[in-house]
Amino acid sequence: MAKIKKRDEEAKNLVDYTYRDYGQEYIMKRKMVRAIIFAIFAAIAACVFAALYVDEVKRVQETYRTQYAKGLTTVNADIDSYLNAEGDLEFRYRRLVADMNTAASFLFLLDGREDDKKSMQELYTVFLRYPVQTKERLEEIKKAIGDILANLDKGYDEVNAIVEAIDKKGY
Repeated sequence: MAKIKKRDEEAKNLVDYTYRDYGQEYIMKRKMVRAIIFAIFAAIAACVFAALYVDEVKRVQETYRTQYAKGLTTVNADIDSYLNAEGDLEFRYRRLVADMNTAASFLFLLDGREDDKKSMQELYTVFLRYPVQTKERLEEIKKAIGDILANLDKGYDEVNAIVEAIDKKGY
């Protein structure tokens, strides 16, 4: 133990701080305190911005969901208009295709199941490529869209069944 005390005394004698050294140490401590406080404020600001971002994303998704529902409602109204019309069926069908595109586009913007997005996109493609066969199945499509609007998963299954029933080699 005696040796340890001797080494401690030697170390104390070797390290003599001057007034300037104490000042530098004080300045460095102040800088570190400032840096720590800045880091804390930066972390709090990052958390606040992350929370605001998440809130904004939820609000935008709700807007897209509302627009998707409006698009599907419009498609159903267009199907009724087409089925009950006596003239200008081509114009009504084009309007139906345009509204189907709107609904499919808003579904693409929503966060959700990719299978549902694919189903609606395929239905839109069927409207474009196979108008003769699609016109024959408008009642089924209307029922499927009604089920989707009622938040029933079977609506997307019905859409898949309609798409599968289309003869891809015909019109």
